[in-house]
Amino acid sequence: MFNRSSGVLAHVTSLPAPHGIGTMGQTAHDFVDFLAKARQTYWQVLPLGHTGFGDSPYQCYSAAAGNPLLIDLDLLQKDGLLTEAEIRAADFNASPDVVEFEKVIEARWPLYRKAYARVDAALQKKIDEFVSENAEWLPDYALFMSLREEKYDNAAVWDWPEADVRDREPAALARVKAELRGEIDFRIFLQYVFYEQWTALRAYANEKGIQIIGDIPIYVSPDSSDVWTHPKLFKLQKDLSPKLIAGVPPDYYSATGQLWGNPVYDWTAHKKEGYAWWIWRMKTNMALFDVVRIDHFRGFESFWEVPTGEDTAVNGVWRKGPGMAFFRAMQKALGEIPIIAEDLGIITDDVRALLRETGFPGMRVLIFGMTPDEDNEHLPHNYLPNSIVYTSTHDSQTVCEQVMDICNEREKQFAYAYLRTSHSEAMGWSAIKSVWASPAHISMTTLQDLLSLGADARMNTPATIGGKNWRWRVRREALNPEVAALLGDITRTYKRG
Repeated sequence: MFNRSSGVLAHVTSLPAPHGIGTMGQTAHDFVDFLAKARQTYWQVLPLGHTGFGDSPYQCYSAAAGNPLLIDLDLLQKDGLLTEAEIRAADFNASPDVVEFEKVIEARWPLYRKAYARVDAALQKKIDEFVSENAEWLPDYALFMSLREEKYDNAAVWDWPEADVRDREPAALARVKAELRGEIDFRIFLQYVFYEQWTALRAYANEKGIQIIGDIPIYVSPDSSDVWTHPKLFKLQKDLSPKLIAGVPPDYYSATGQLWGNPVYDWTAHKKEGYAWWIWRMKTNMALFDVVRIDHFRGFESFWEVPTGEDTAVNGVWRKGPGMAFFRAMQKALGEIPIIAEDLGIITDDVRALLRETGFPGMRVLIFGMTPDEDNEHLPHNYLPNSIVYTSTHDSQTVCEQVMDICNEREKQFAYAYLRTSHSEAMGWSAIKSVWASPAHISMTTLQDLLSLGADARMNTPATIGGKNWRWRVRREALNPEVAALLGDITRTYKRG
């Protein structure tokens, strides 16, 4: 399904847009041009959802709703919904290096309301058509967010004071829909704008020969419209709080494992419904992306389940997932889907067998291979053709941080020898050459490794909250013709263009 090719991983928020955060406007289109000049095939993004706790794109209020913060203000001005003076007057704290989410939200939300106030009859007709096309999720999401943020003071769904609303009793829903009609319509408007801007950006990328790899977190946030509208599909308490939560046992990333806090699925309930919710979710994502990466693929074979209230993920147990029956249902409903499986972490023979049966490419990461005393699957000479391989990931150290700051002296010398480099060449470029030369069908680098950046540019540290997570931004001048030409030359040399 995949040819010999390559690409760059960079989340939209990291792009150098002028108003505090990367958006779907001109700088995103410029980044597409940069990738095209660099002879790349793929742009991989992190999940685009409406972020909640910790600003993490892996903890969103909906499996379908887009993040309003990615809406481009200049495009709203172009559409006549904002004025230049209104945008200029807002204080975005527009650091070129980090996203200050709190300040960005504070500055943008009043502008979004001004834009919504200018919706005319012609635009409203388009919005109504959008609602009709997305009736499966959009009205429930808009009501959920209106309840959560306007009526219940940002309380999680299990803390809502009105149990009849929490439990979706028809009379209660009718009452709050009438009460919050304006708020509901405002949030629908934001989703309309998000989807319009993203659709235009993706079309532009495709015209330039760039395909977009999207990312589906296997789990949903516990405090989400998905849990509120489909509680029987998750293992929950009566008040809709998680009874059992997801994570992973101790591994490369954390000595105590990772406790994600997401409710685990009731796979028996999903099977009874023919995996309908997941089919909808996959269909929704394939309308947004050209290729989909499924995060934590191993959870479909077995998943780590931890009782709510545990401080770490150590005291969990493995439970069987839906296995191949799940993917057969997907294929029957949607046909062949271009999927990439994130199969990092503790991988068993059963997980490997499931991956082989699906035929999906798995992942390998160069920096995980810096082990001079043993051969391992993350070294490029061991990469399988049917795989997607990375210099590093959004959850890991950059190549420079790994080699320069974390590796001991012996590991560091091994890294220099394996990458066939010296101190005269940027470490990121040496890593890219090694990965690009491998037999893997798809080779990827993060934008941080492309620029040979270190610890200050790390995107996320798993099992931590707050701090610098998800905030890194690239400077505009870094995405220059010289960098594009160098990456293009490497790509042509290793026959990936």
